[in-house]
Amino acid sequence: MRVLVVDDEKLARERLIRMVDTFDGYEVAGVADSGEEAVRQAIKVEPDIVLLDIRMPGMDGMEAGKQLSTLATPPAVIYCTAFGEHAIEAFEVNATAYLMKPVRREALNEALGSAARVNKVQMEAMLGKDELPKARSRTHISAKTRRGIELIPLTEVKFFQADHKYVTVRHEGGEVLIDDTLRDLECEFGDRVVRIHRNALIMMDHLEGLERDPSGHYQVRMRGVEERLDVSRRHVSGLRRLVQSL
Repeated sequence: MRVLVVDDEKLARERLIRMVDTFDGYEVAGVADSGEEAVRQAIKVEPDIVLLDIRMPGMDGMEAGKQLSTLATPPAVIYCTAFGEHAIEAFEVNATAYLMKPVRREALNEALGSAARVNKVQMEAMLGKDELPKARSRTHISAKTRRGIELIPLTEVKFFQADHKYVTVRHEGGEVLIDDTLRDLECEFGDRVVRIHRNALIMMDHLEGLERDPSGHYQVRMRGVEERLDVSRRHVSGLRRLVQSL
């Protein structure tokens, strides 16, 4: 099985690599020193298992685990950390195991042996979609672009707009395309987003007002966005009440 080792400390990475190399049936397919790099490497090398530290600068291991769970074939995640207080949250994002540092060789061998590559499609088949564990919503949106994998903080996202089979994410630095559906985004982010049209969701943090164009159609006004998005007739009354409550 292919293993990705993720830790911001070089000595910790090297120790895990040495141990994995002694186990039959496992190979280190890649290494990363941050959560962001872990996501990029996972997409690139498609590991079966990720050994993931939690406390790292920038994107931490918990957020990286959430991002990894959204991949088409998510790897099994084994958290390796010096801190025990994240165990419950780790299993909320479907971690396979939670090992305390310094990681013992026997414990790692056992965790690797029990780690199975179970993607979301397989989980739905086994449990039924409504019974899937509900992980906390992501703090970043990941998108494949010509520059590689971009990770956009949710706080920088202005709106999501559907166009055929893709969704455009407009953010402070431009826009990217993602495969998520508006329905999935609406379910995941809850009251952080509001639907204004069958093809558009906007972030509540950037909602500024409601206005009419010269032809009488309602449009939404957002902070830092010159473009005005159309509001469908069915969403006007609810959006008007929402704007009045701001």
